Amino acid sequence: MNIHKFIASLLLAILAVRSVSADIVETKDGARIVGKVTQIDGSIIVIDTSYAGSIKIKQSEVVAITTDNPANIRLNSGTVLQGTLAGIGSGAVIITGPDGSLHSTVDKVVATWAPGAKDPEVIALQRAWTYEAGVDLVGKTGNSEQLGTGFNFRATLTGPQDKLQFYSAYDRQVTEGQVSADQFKAGVDYQNSFSGKKSWYIRDEAGFDRVKLIAFSNIAAAGFGYDLIKKPKQTLTGRLGLAHRFESYRVDPVYFATLVPPVGTFDRDQARRLATKESVNSAGLDVGLAHSLELSNFSIVNRFSYVPAFEDFTDYRATHESYLELPLHNPSWKLRMGVSNDYASKPAVGKKRLDTTYFTRLMLNWR
Repeated sequence: MNIHKFIASLLLAILAVRSVSADIVETKDGARIVGKVTQIDGSIIVIDTSYAGSIKIKQSEVVAITTDNPANIRLNSGTVLQGTLAGIGSGAVIITGPDGSLHSTVDKVVATWAPGAKDPEVIALQRAWTYEAGVDLVGKTGNSEQLGTGFNFRATLTGPQDKLQFYSAYDRQVTEGQVSADQFKAGVDYQNSFSGKKSWYIRDEAGFDRVKLIAFSNIAAAGFGYDLIKKPKQTLTGRLGLAHRFESYRVDPVYFATLVPPVGTFDRDQARRLATKESVNSAGLDVGLAHSLELSNFSIVNRFSYVPAFEDFTDYRATHESYLELPLHNPSWKLRMGVSNDYASKPAVGKKRLDTTYFTRLMLNWR
């Protein structure tokens, strides 16, 4: 054989072997998954395949891992090596790198990341901002006319032990030419998990509701929280604290008009007082409950707040929100469907205690 043809054939064979080389994950039940291992976090191994996309495998079910390209590998002892993994059966692996090789086991590998990338442990200790903005628009013409718009925004700074949130929301509805909803709120919420499931918090929320005749409202509160459930995909947190609640009210123009006859003999100041709910300015309790559950195809969020006044414990505000969130084809966009309730035990003159809103919102999330 011509020496040049032999060298060319050898090079082609080497290239062919390299082109088909891949990472291999073997499980206890005999499955052999071929692809590219992208993540090991101590409980899950993620491998990208050409035939089934990204596959997550329980690390406890894996008996062998073989990787083609070097990566940073952390063991449960804290040792970090750069190299490749070679499975030798029964859960044993050999880590081979520039400084030699080390025998270990699959269950002791707690993290991997690409050379030059940030250590996941360092990333987990860093604070990071996330943002979400939503809009919903409802319209109707024909036998009745209706137009409704809603906007909301939330910015969240999350760290390993604390969370800071800024949020705002505006909702306006016009039905048959009459404003049926016109409300705005904005707030800030800070929570610090100082000991395991225990935390302390401080929050403030202000806004108005022109339909309920609330000219201005503000609730400032601080207290302690406890995580009844604290898992990576599910949390249930209860809160109990002290609050200061303030609400000022506008005059009810309809009721005011019935009190002042055309001849104007009735005292207008007296009529104004009768047609205006007395302001609330009192300390009180702050009771809250927040639940979130993240599943593979959707997530569920529930929030509840109860703020009674000390001056009159029967005068309280209670709010509730529950929604289901579905990811769209682009993971940055989500569809949120839910219901919210706003209950005032002693509303303004002529107003109902409970307002219920059903919504469907298009949400955009980014970092």
